[in-house]
Amino acid sequence: MADIVAPSLRWAKVIDHTRCIGCHACSTACKSENQVPLGVNRTYVKYVDVGLFPQTRRAFQVTRCNQCDSPPCTVVCPTSAMHRRADGIVDFDKSICIGCKACIAACPYDAIFINPDDHSAEKCNVCAHRLDVGLEPSCVVVCPVEAILVGDLDDGASRVASLVGREGVAVRRPEKNTQPKLFYRGAQQVTLDPLAARRPEGGGFMWSQYGTVPNEVTSGHPGPVEHTAVEAVLSYDVPHRAPWDWRVSLYTWTKGIASGAYLVPLLLVAMGLLAPAGALWQWAAPIVAGTFLGITGLILIADLEHPARFYLIFAQPQWRSWLVRGAVAISGYGAVLVLHFAGSLAGNIALQRLLMWPGVPCAALAAVYTAYLFAQAKACDLWQSPLLPPQLLVQALLAGSAALLLLAPWLDPGAAPVLARATMAASVLHLLLVAGESTLIHSTTHARLAAREMTRGRYATFFWAGVVLMGTGALALWLGPVAALAALLGLLLYEHAFVQAGQSVPLA
Repeated sequence: MADIVAPSLRWAKVIDHTRCIGCHACSTACKSENQVPLGVNRTYVKYVDVGLFPQTRRAFQVTRCNQCDSPPCTVVCPTSAMHRRADGIVDFDKSICIGCKACIAACPYDAIFINPDDHSAEKCNVCAHRLDVGLEPSCVVVCPVEAILVGDLDDGASRVASLVGREGVAVRRPEKNTQPKLFYRGAQQVTLDPLAARRPEGGGFMWSQYGTVPNEVTSGHPGPVEHTAVEAVLSYDVPHRAPWDWRVSLYTWTKGIASGAYLVPLLLVAMGLLAPAGALWQWAAPIVAGTFLGITGLILIADLEHPARFYLIFAQPQWRSWLVRGAVAISGYGAVLVLHFAGSLAGNIALQRLLMWPGVPCAALAAVYTAYLFAQAKACDLWQSPLLPPQLLVQALLAGSAALLLLAPWLDPGAAPVLARATMAASVLHLLLVAGESTLIHSTTHARLAAREMTRGRYATFFWAGVVLMGTGALALWLGPVAALAALLGLLLYEHAFVQAGQSVPLA
């Protein structure tokens, strides 16, 4: 039975792997209790075979939500659909989930998924509906060896608190500082560390194949295990998907053009290098920036599982989320562009000069806020870089100057040389930042593997083609629009490699 606890409590769970027999009873009970569709799981049992034949053994790990005390999924969720209850359970409200998948990118334990039936995010919530009426979770009830315990972590008399306080228990990825309340007793590091065991050859686990699901992140270490001396092979796991596909790669590119197409001419006008009455500043800047800002918004909405609920970002905002802050920044920037265009229609240069003051921070914030959104995606170590905000700002300058350089020969031929120089400078600076990001030693194995996937793995073609084409931007003074077009294409390819490689390392 569940521990009898005081009204003020903090639910936690212990998985005792000295008892677990890997029977999958918890997985099937969870599916039945919570009506979890085929192809996704709130809980499952991973198998790892350790050693070399004939001296081998099989280790298990029951994998599920870690019920963190500092859950990153609740921080990034824009509508509080993912939330932490007063009793410590990290729960979800499907009625206000917009399906942005940010919670999936934020979870370092790969515990959240999109339900294919209702298109909302869900995960293990310790059967909160059962706990609320005094019943144990279904997995606890069905476990034949009492390997799963649930109780109050703050009640010293509970079995859970006793085991956690007095026994040698472990948690997954403690370096993420999420303070997980799912504790493992007797679990082996080859199961807790998702990269300690290599994936089997031949494209298949026991009872299942891998690499068959769209956008799949294949479990296990992709090659020779570099950071453990234990010979271990992952023999059974379930499919996992990267949450953000090509639409997010495209969004970072269109947003860069939207930000830079206004920021670049604004800076050139402020420095006296571009005429304030010229067609590029009067018409091209607000129209190009506004058009790509609109495309950016459409891409963001199209990427949602519930696009009709997009309004909840504004109607029910959770202000810690950079999805909310970014939406506000884009809206403010859009207002500046509309007013600038109105000033062009009215011939009011004074209004446009006044708009330059809010225009700079609004355009810059629209360019760089994605770096802070990516930083909230704790599951993706490659994105946890202090170089990312300046890199996104330089990308916006490159994208904006290149996009306007394509139009300059027809709208304002006299402005073409200064835009070519801006394209050259931004291209060289961005290549330097890319070189720094690619050659620096990353602090975690996850980041190193993601960087390897970007530069030498499945996304290497996108990365190196992008680098070469962006390098063409350094010849913009001589090649003009050809170099600008090449730089824009190269930036798009690079963005795709960076965004997808960041999600390519298995977490569970």
